[in-house]
Amino acid sequence: MPHSLPSCPALPAQHPLAGQEHHIDQLRECGQLFHSRGWSVGTSSNYSVVLGSDPVELIVTASGKDKGRLLREDFVHVGPAGQPIEPDQPKSSAETMLHVVLAAEPEVGSILHTHSIWGTLLSDYFFEQGGFEIDGFEMLKGLEGIPSHETKHWIPIFENTQDIPKLAAEVRERLDDASQPMTHGFLIRKHGLYTWGKDVFAARRHIEVYEFLFECVARQLQGLPSVGKAKA
Repeated sequence: MPHSLPSCPALPAQHPLAGQEHHIDQLRECGQLFHSRGWSVGTSSNYSVVLGSDPVELIVTASGKDKGRLLREDFVHVGPAGQPIEPDQPKSSAETMLHVVLAAEPEVGSILHTHSIWGTLLSDYFFEQGGFEIDGFEMLKGLEGIPSHETKHWIPIFENTQDIPKLAAEVRERLDDASQPMTHGFLIRKHGLYTWGKDVFAARRHIEVYEFLFECVARQLQGLPSVGKAKA
């Protein structure tokens, strides 16, 4: 991490997130790292950790918070409808239902969302093709379950919309479509990246891997030589 997290006292016993400080601090560390890399600026992005999948139960970032300076109070405990489970909590991220849909998937322990320059540009450039393929990069092995750089990995792209329930339904439909597997992440057009993992560490690793690969692909499109390639 670029800097250690500022010391925070334990949450009061009556706080809805009391006892979850470890999970919260992991997400705060993600926010500090992603902000320092330019992937979560201007209060953009949202992060969650999954407490349960049946029914879904999440800790997710509150809306409108500076991700480089998250406090323990800047998170919300939500249920399967994306609404706070306990009263008197801050408003959760406007995209909470995307987290809820992904949290229902087996072995998903954390969902992270970033707004990088490269991911945003590629999500528009390849939108008409529905996504793009990456192959040949050693860094692909950083994605869970991929043992070799000799693999083809498809990044789906969804249209951006303020109708989050509609977008969540589209993501849910794609997750259920075995003919078009969506295994690690997706992009939203002119918006950013969603990825997930078995825990916060795995999801953070996927963010780092994807952001590296996105920059490689974008620089390739600018005419720079590279060992890998992307296909529409």
